[in-house]
Amino acid sequence: MPADTTYLELSEDSGSAHKFYEVTVDGADLTVRYGRIGDRGQVKQSSYTTPDKAASEAAKKIGEKVRKGYAPAVPGVRQRRAVSRREIVSTRSTATTRAPMLWRYKSGSPAFGIFVDDDVCMVGNESGLITTLSHGAEVLQQFRLPDGVKCLVADDDWIYAGCDDGNVYDLSGKVPRLAYRIAADIDIYWLDIHDGVLGVSDSGGGIAAIDHEDEFLWRRQGHGSSAWMVRCDTRAVHHGHSKGVTSYDWRTGQELWNTRTSNVLFGWQEGDSLYAGTGRRQVVQLGKNGVHRRTYECDAPVFSCATAENGRYIFAGDSSSSIYCFDTSGARLWKLSTGCGSAYSMQYHDERLYIVTTDGSLSCIDASEPAIQAAVAGTIPEPVDVKAPPRMPAVVPSTTVEVVHDIAGGVVVECIEEGGRLRIRVVSSGYHQDWQVQFPKGIRERGSRYVVTGVREAARGGFYRTYGEIRRLL
Repeated sequence: MPADTTYLELSEDSGSAHKFYEVTVDGADLTVRYGRIGDRGQVKQSSYTTPDKAASEAAKKIGEKVRKGYAPAVPGVRQRRAVSRREIVSTRSTATTRAPMLWRYKSGSPAFGIFVDDDVCMVGNESGLITTLSHGAEVLQQFRLPDGVKCLVADDDWIYAGCDDGNVYDLSGKVPRLAYRIAADIDIYWLDIHDGVLGVSDSGGGIAAIDHEDEFLWRRQGHGSSAWMVRCDTRAVHHGHSKGVTSYDWRTGQELWNTRTSNVLFGWQEGDSLYAGTGRRQVVQLGKNGVHRRTYECDAPVFSCATAENGRYIFAGDSSSSIYCFDTSGARLWKLSTGCGSAYSMQYHDERLYIVTTDGSLSCIDASEPAIQAAVAGTIPEPVDVKAPPRMPAVVPSTTVEVVHDIAGGVVVECIEEGGRLRIRVVSSGYHQDWQVQFPKGIRERGSRYVVTGVREAARGGFYRTYGEIRRLL
């Protein structure tokens, strides 16, 4: 008997849903494939004792989706979400001296995503590969995501990757798990997150804030036509676009201020200041009240910027493969060649400047004063080219969990249906029973209970976050 396949889609005009659900019954085997329209999606397979039981379970799953608005469709008619990437011609640096690069890891394709902390350095590229390295230049781990990485952002102990497929993945555990889905009509340019609230800027100059359950808090059209900057803090979502920088209240979306600059191509924040890299060859420093503080002059359009602690140094990367350092007064201290293309993103940590570039490199540059002085004088170290182990497997996003019979010291949470959506609540005592839990979407099953190795209250209150290992309680 041939396999029987039912294909459904849910695509709403508002863009809040753009996904498919496919069920195939082949004898006693049931295969469910689901995801964003146009993507390969994720697959779950189950086997039953008889073909009738497999068909009954398939009918149940299809019925649930139809009641939620899914309808029969033909694969390939609706197209996947739009994706915009920076089209940059990286030219040769006019600097005569190369930066004192300590080591370089070539990820294989142009890279936007960078994250650096006390323990690791991470790079995410347009092929969806995320590589974690030690500060000693040892490759520790690789994740393979379904689509290109837009950016890597941190929120307390959590690390997230925003991708071209419109999904935001939690990288905090051993395997990536889906944390947020962005509406299909948003062509994402950049993401940032603070206390579980996600800020999203898009190709049309729009800005949106999305809560821990990937539901819109608000969504607005910005003042410009494109937007490569979004930075979030405890009070506001700061939006850099083609006409300047605008700040919005994170909870309501009310505009707090708007300051005109030239086209903003990148943004950074430090303390009470915002730094906008612009197409007019400048980094513009604004107070978080919108007041212009200082301008740092470069020699080509600025595609990335960062600061040292408390803004004591300001760094910039231009489209001509150069990096700059300024002091707080605005004086240029140095300009050097990267030696590995133009810096798409950068981050400063412990007297080192880390950049990810147009040729896909993650480069570690010694930005200490002695190293820079030596470089300017003509003495630079020979960089180490870091190689990943040839057989290192790239971990892919998971939608499966281990099934256990005891809680083993973990916290028990339960998946319930509320208002047509699957929510997670804490069952274990000592927690607010009415608070929601930020929890991976791909493993939620109505009526199931899970054991997590940790639950933490979000700083803004009102929900919990899971971290560590997640297992399903039988």
